[in-house]
Amino acid sequence: MSELTSGAKTRAQVLRSVAEDADLARNEFNKAFVLMQYFGYLRRNPNDAPDTSFVGYDFWLNKLNQFNGNFVAAEMVKAFISSGEYRQRFGQP
Repeated sequence: MSELTSGAKTRAQVLRSVAEDADLARNEFNKAFVLMQYFGYLRRNPNDAPDTSFVGYDFWLNKLNQFNGNFVAAEMVKAFISSGEYRQRFGQP
């Protein structure tokens, strides 16, 4: 913040340094990845119907964290694309 107030960096430069911070990426990547799965495969928020809470999101986040972010080993994508909710969108049993 002092770089911004001193004029050493512009707002854009400070924002970029925050967004590219390694600690931020490490702490937020798995959360964003699980959320992306809900948006991409199921086309919904994690707490939209048929869910009424974040229990499913929390399950997948915990599983992804157990496998150190390895979504293949966690069988995460496999579970999303073989889910009834996803398959129903394409008329598959």
